[in-house]
Amino acid sequence: MNNDSAREDDESETQVPPGRLFLRGMRLAFSTPGLILLASSAGFGALAKDAGMTMFGSVFMMAVLFALPAQVVLLDTMARGGSLIAGAIAVGFTGIRLLPMSLTIMPWLKDPHSRDWQRLIAVHYVAITAWLEGIKLLPNLPERQRVTTFLGIGTGMWVTTLIGSAFGFAAAAAVPPMIAATLLFLTPIYFILSLLAAARQAMDHLAIVIGAVMGPIFYLFFPGADLVLTGVIGGTLAYFAGRKIEAIGKEDDE
Repeated sequence: MNNDSAREDDESETQVPPGRLFLRGMRLAFSTPGLILLASSAGFGALAKDAGMTMFGSVFMMAVLFALPAQVVLLDTMARGGSLIAGAIAVGFTGIRLLPMSLTIMPWLKDPHSRDWQRLIAVHYVAITAWLEGIKLLPNLPERQRVTTFLGIGTGMWVTTLIGSAFGFAAAAAVPPMIAATLLFLTPIYFILSLLAAARQAMDHLAIVIGAVMGPIFYLFFPGADLVLTGVIGGTLAYFAGRKIEAIGKEDDE
């Protein structure tokens, strides 16, 4: 009887209407992560106006790229009079960081009942904030709820950035460039704090510390490839060092 009732509860849980799942994901845009993203995108909008872009151009860039580091790099290249090819190459390097994020979240989006266009849109939404909230939320959901919920998360965050960019552009006259640049750092600060809060194993803490040390060093000597080198080398060191520490801990317990 207990098994039957538990099975019925699971089945009823997976039959939540898609619209409700979508709205449940969108509600995160009104939480702390969404507000931080709103402020960061407002900073980008202000910087875009200071760089001579139009409001349509700044909002369109946000809609298409949906990645603040890439947008800032492209904006800086354009402001310095660089070519479109140089900007595209620079944006391509910044986008490398999204590859491991996509690889880690895609296993949670392998719902055979979802459609190809849904997964394609979901991949577009893989940016720091949406990815982080998805990684925390999706593993606790039934398989059939994950894609729709993540689409809700991504859409909410995406719309938030468009509103923030437009607002920041309109308010640029009242926001000094230094304040606008400071707002852009809210998202990476939130990301680092979230990683620290989610760290459970020794290798998790080591990865954060090693990345913080190696990142600036590689940036100085290998600009453009710094993120890749930090991730590969630092992540490998953190993995093996973390396993060694855990093995020593088990030996001490025995």
